[in-house]
Amino acid sequence: MKPPFEAKQKETDILIIGSGAAGLTLALRSADSAKVTVISKGDLREGATFYAQGGIAAVLDEADSIESHVEDTLTAGVGLCRREIVEQVVSRSAEAVGWLVKLGVPFTTRTKSSDKTSSETVPNAELSSLHLTQEGGHSHRRIIHATDATGKAVFETLKKSAQNHPNITLLESRTVVDLVTQTGEHGSRPACTGAYLLNQDLSKVEVIRSKFVVLATGGASKAYLYTTNPDGASGDGIAMAWRAGCRVANMEFNQFHPTCLYHPHAKSFLITEALRGEGATLELPDGSRFMQSFDSRQELAPRDIVARAIDYEMKRLGCDCVYLNITHKSSKFTIEHFPNIYRRCLEYGIDITKDRIPVVPAAHYTCGGVVVNAQGETDIANLYAIGETSFSGLHGANRMASNSLLECFVVAFGAAKSICDELPRTKFTEKIADWDESRVTESDDEVLVSHNWDEIRRFMWDFVGIVRNNKRLNRAKRRIKILREEARDYYITHKVTNDNLELRNLALVSELIITCAIQRKESRGLHFNIDFPETLNEGKDTILYPDNYHGITNRTNL
Repeated sequence: MKPPFEAKQKETDILIIGSGAAGLTLALRSADSAKVTVISKGDLREGATFYAQGGIAAVLDEADSIESHVEDTLTAGVGLCRREIVEQVVSRSAEAVGWLVKLGVPFTTRTKSSDKTSSETVPNAELSSLHLTQEGGHSHRRIIHATDATGKAVFETLKKSAQNHPNITLLESRTVVDLVTQTGEHGSRPACTGAYLLNQDLSKVEVIRSKFVVLATGGASKAYLYTTNPDGASGDGIAMAWRAGCRVANMEFNQFHPTCLYHPHAKSFLITEALRGEGATLELPDGSRFMQSFDSRQELAPRDIVARAIDYEMKRLGCDCVYLNITHKSSKFTIEHFPNIYRRCLEYGIDITKDRIPVVPAAHYTCGGVVVNAQGETDIANLYAIGETSFSGLHGANRMASNSLLECFVVAFGAAKSICDELPRTKFTEKIADWDESRVTESDDEVLVSHNWDEIRRFMWDFVGIVRNNKRLNRAKRRIKILREEARDYYITHKVTNDNLELRNLALVSELIITCAIQRKESRGLHFNIDFPETLNEGKDTILYPDNYHGITNRTNL
């Protein structure tokens, strides 16, 4: 007979699920005081951070101010940002950038000549020398970047630092099946004590015990057919936290990036908003501009406005795309500022110094998520959520460009301090039961998984997309209920695989998005319902409670 427990289970002080900017930052900020394990579902770089082009919003210019950045963020969030969180994050922006500079992130710096400012990428730049660009919603130039590949530069630096730290273990090809929670004495607040992980290389579920667990798994934009996100963005952390008993909030606010490259062979390639910040214009097929008809800020309006404008014009004209035009800038300027976009587009026969870029909106960012406080603490003891997985109140009804990476660093700083302060008083709990596969069979029909995955993404795009209505939302609600049941049945009866775990999570998160969208009886920010076109005077968050919620209210006061 199989023993109830392994003789020796893996242990770590801090288990971080996700290897992007948020996860690696927390690992580096806590590893001097703790044994840290970071796990990635695929290759370490297969997260949204690596592919981020734009940059990090921070107040570094004398003409800028903390107050201005705060007000811009509140305006973009359309009445749903929590001011205290916005102020906390923005006020630490210079500190976050300074920390990254010390690590060696090769940010682009300014070099002045008699008549212009150009940029070159050098490591260890002084903060005053960093080149700043402007993006939609920002009233000043405050975007720090590494040409047009900021995410890659940040990720590679963080990864190298983590690989060189003796207290950090990086594990790839591990998919989390579920979190493990245990209830304390007298039915007190449950605590997270570890997780079950699918080792994809061995096709085996492993157990890892941990004093603290951190969800840094990114968002859920793979719920949509067209997205800028990598394949792993299936809402895993949000789904796991919900099943464990955490609240989620504002899942209806899915940000659609206005400009994703439209080409049959270009998968999920985003055209950074910084092009518009440097003067690129949006045009219809006939060459006429159109943003002036939708917002006085034109191409620099917040993303929700620009995406809806493009969606409207495409539907009005029946065209497949609109165009982004930066050909009026010099070739030298464009190639220096956007070398990666220039090279990538050239691979598809588009010379952006001479040709307009065909673009369409695509799902980009999940503004809602797991409810947390300013330090990333969830409703479950010893469980944290940071980055796009979380709902801190920073983004409100619409995330302002380049605030997302900033949130990753600042909230990770706070979470690391909170965990390290509690670590001396936290012990490992009792052993976790082994994973039981005695009553399941090998997967016998994976086409069911791929079919349901495809169906979810298609009806989410058609019914829960940029513009919504009640009929479409209710149709999506009926369909997702059936697909969730099918995903659950398949999970229960078959050995787990990465694909069926992702489908299970994607179906759940899609239902959460639909439920939040139906509950909001107005149009606000990223949520636009033609049956409720007005914005209510008072903005309220849409908070969902799981059946196993224990009535906990953390310091978010939601």
